Amino acid sequence: MGIGKADPSAFFSRMYELLYGRYGPQRWWPSEDRFEIIVGAILTQNTSWTNAEKALINLKAGGALTPKRIRELPQNDLAILIKPSGYFNSKARKLKSFAQFLDEFYCDSWDCLFSQEPYSLRWSLLSVYGIGEETADDILLYAAGLPRFVIDSYTIRILSRLEVISGGSKYDSAQTLFESNLKSDVNLFNEYHALLDRHGKEVCRKVPLCRECCLLEICPTGITNTRGWGRG
Repeated sequence: MGIGKADPSAFFSRMYELLYGRYGPQRWWPSEDRFEIIVGAILTQNTSWTNAEKALINLKAGGALTPKRIRELPQNDLAILIKPSGYFNSKARKLKSFAQFLDEFYCDSWDCLFSQEPYSLRWSLLSVYGIGEETADDILLYAAGLPRFVIDSYTIRILSRLEVISGGSKYDSAQTLFESNLKSDVNLFNEYHALLDRHGKEVCRKVPLCRECCLLEICPTGITNTRGWGRG
């Protein structure tokens, strides 16, 4: 595990402290409506939240942000509403698939859907067209309120540069690192994931801004990149 091998729990706690100290609370997800959270998780695939939010606004304005309306709306019309999110034809099909799944197996009842044991719920979600591991875990954490750590490309990039994992590590390997070394807490997982996303977007980019990085003290990549530069 590289730098975190000696005490991984302390390492992951310290990383959180540094990120939180830099960015403060992120207050994700920006909605309390479960269906809106799920729709947002699908719309934000392969795009920014800004673009997904534009599509959500269109759905709200069109009175289409309910499972029933998603099912009723012709797929082409739905695709037009969510066009700002990109890949809109595919995402329209994904939204319809989830809305149909919710009706067919759970009668549009969140209580029925989320009353399942977490492992079974996750596998049920993964059976739906367009729901991969990251989106399923978004739903578990943000809509169902279950302590599941969400992994995305920003997280993999950051962990790779911290030399905690190799760049090719699988999703579940990275997830296990967080879940086995942190207290199982919904609010902590929520905030930690949001902080990692912000850090990946603003500082730990494809070309990292190491001299601006709040994780520099624990990052071998950053230490190497800034050797002899100072931090000014």
